[in-house]
This record gives sequence, C-alpha cells and structure tokens, in this order.
Amino acid sequence: MQKRTLGKSYLEVSALGLGCMGMSANYGPPRDRQEMIALIRAAVDRGVTFFDTAESYGPFTNEELVGEALAPFRDQVVIATKFGFDIDPETGQRRGLNSRPEHIKQVAEASLKRLKVEAISLFYQHRVDPDVPIEDVAGAVKDLTREGKVKHFGLSEAGAQTIRRAHAVQPVTAVQSEYSLWTRDPEAEVLPTCEELGIGFVPWSPLGQGFLTAKIDPAMAFDTSDVRSWFPRFTPDARKAKLATRAPQDRRLEPDDRRQHQGRALRHCCGAAVKETFMAHTDFRTALQGSNEIEITVTGRTSGRSLTYPVWFTLDGDKLYLIPVKGSDTDWYKNLRKTPTIRLEARGKTLTASARFLTDEAQLGKVLEKFRDKYGRNVQSYYPKLDVAVEVPLE
Repeated sequence: MQKRTLGKSYLEVSALGLGCMGMSANYGPPRDRQEMIALIRAAVDRGVTFFDTAESYGPFTNEELVGEALAPFRDQVVIATKFGFDIDPETGQRRGLNSRPEHIKQVAEASLKRLKVEAISLFYQHRVDPDVPIEDVAGAVKDLTREGKVKHFGLSEAGAQTIRRAHAVQPVTAVQSEYSLWTRDPEAEVLPTCEELGIGFVPWSPLGQGFLTAKIDPAMAFDTSDVRSWFPRFTPDARKAKLATRAPQDRRLEPDDRRQHQGRALRHCCGAAVKETFMAHTDFRTALQGSNEIEITVTGRTSGRSLTYPVWFTLDGDKLYLIPVKGSDTDWYKNLRKTPTIRLEARGKTLTASARFLTDEAQLGKVLEKFRDKYGRNVQSYYPKLDVAVEVPLE
C-alpha cells in the first residue's frame, strides 16, 4: 500500500482510506456488527491505515464500531472523526449545526471514549457553522491540541476563504470534500488553496457514492434509509440518462447480454482505471507542493529520443502551465509541436499527459501574472511578456 503525508504535516496515511459511515448509517440499514469489524480488520491486513468516521454516523454507533474494530491496532492507524452537529444524546435527533467552542470540547471527550483512544488523530469540522466564526472553531481545536486530546485539525466541505481564516489560527492538516469524476467543484478554489497553504486534500466518495462502480442501474431500488433514495442525481431518470452512452460493440448485444457486458466494462474502467488515474493525478499534485522546478520529457523531432528539460510551472484550478526555466534550452517547445504527449516529473512522482500551446494574449497575460507571483524577479526580468506557454490539463 502506498503512503501519503497530508500536506506539510507529519501525518502519514495510506493512499486509500476506508470510510466507515455506510456500515452504520446513510446507505441503508446498519450492517452486521461482527461482519463490519472483520471487514475493518481485513482492511488493516491489506495495508489501510486511514479510517473515517463521525459522531453523527448512527449517530454515535459508527464511532463505537470503529473503536472496537481498531482497538488491537491503535498505534498503527489514523482515525479521523468529526464534530459540528447538534445531536440529542437521548434520541439521536439532529437539531442543526453546532460548532460553539464548548460544544466542540464536549464532542471531543465523547468521541475519545467511543473510539477508545487517548487522542483523536484528525478532528474535522463536519460542516461550517455560519453562526460561529471559524476563528473560534480553530481556537477551540487549538486548545484541544495543547491538551493532547487532538493531534490534527481538519475541515470538511469548507470554502477557500474559510480554510485560510482557520489555517491562520490553527494549522489545518487536511480538507475533506466530495471529489470524483462527476463532482469537480474543489478544482476551482479549494484545491489551489490547499496546494498554496500546504494542506492535504482528502476526497470523499471518489467513486460517486457507488455509481462509478457500475453496480447501480436505473432499476435498482434504494431503501428509505439510504440517502441516495432522495438525492436528485440518483432518481431512476437521472441514472438512466447517465447510462445512456453505450460503447459501439455494446449495441450489437441482446438486452440481457448488453447489461452484463456494460457492467463488466464499466467495472473495469471505473473500478480500476478511474482509481488509477485519480490517484496518479493526486500523487502528482502532492509532489508539486513545495517544488519550484519540475522536469518535462518530450520526444525529439528528428532523433526520436526522449529529451528532458527543466521547467517552471504554475497551477490554475485543474490546469498546469509550463515555461522554460530562465536561461535553459527551449528546444522542447519545438519538439512538443510534433509530440503533444509529455511526461512530467516532480520529486520522484511522474505524470503522462497531453499538452497544448496557449497563445491567446489575454490568457497569457493572466498566466504570466501567476508566474510572477510565484517566481518574482526571475520571471519579471526574463519574461517581460509571454508569447507562448504550455497548458496541461490535470483531470
């Protein structure tokens, strides 16, 4: 199992984490407790060290399940849990948001007991509370950190400005947001903010709440306790529309065979290729943090050999922009016109991607400003203007 260090913290986790919510709530009736304990422990055996839960899952019962399952591995794993809801301890009824400092500290004490740990590895604010300044939230977690009850602070589904304000009070180790091939919202502001501040990004539901595994079709019925039963994107019509595209060879199959064929194809594409592509891009984005130069490898126009050059880079959402390092060889521009597929390397992580030349004057002006913000005088003196830059989509 590959490892990740979340942002600039020293918190190392497995590249794949296990979200435990569905074992107790929100995706149908609770599963058999002993089976779920066995599943969690099997994940540990396979190298998973990152587990996610929350007081609101159940409520409370999911933390208890995770605490019992991971008790024998307490020093080997990272357990993330969350605060932020006002939950009646007697009835379990959720009464809205509550991130008042005194409530955060009460939740922490209760979560410590349910998880059977002395300190919470990663403590997320589950949802931003508009009635409590984020500085007060961060301050409360800072107090818990000083007391040794919380090791790392996280935010879930927070906007860029909220992340910045919280980080100024107490370093944010990780931001958790929904992110997958069909939920790309974090790319606009949240991912660039995390990259700038050195904060780890943890996607939840990277396989689209199960849809991208091809195990969900229009005929599938959801239990009323399954949140997908009332999500608009999971209505029968919405599912049918999303599955409307068929591979050419799929059209030659009989209906029953077609469904089986499509399922096999999608399971291969989404279960493996989607995860591979997603993790490769995540790997590379992580490697870019703290880097000033990366290397680009292109194929020589005449020699056909692979040629490597240093480049400067800047990020804008899901686009990576490249220009030659001051004083370096610029032949790669010419070679790239013939072979638009490139290989990039940053701190040992590689990414193969397609590239295109950016020549629009207005866009180049905006890109140049981003380079100047990052590299200062080096870019200002060497590039009074940009005539061309290379754009690489990170998607």
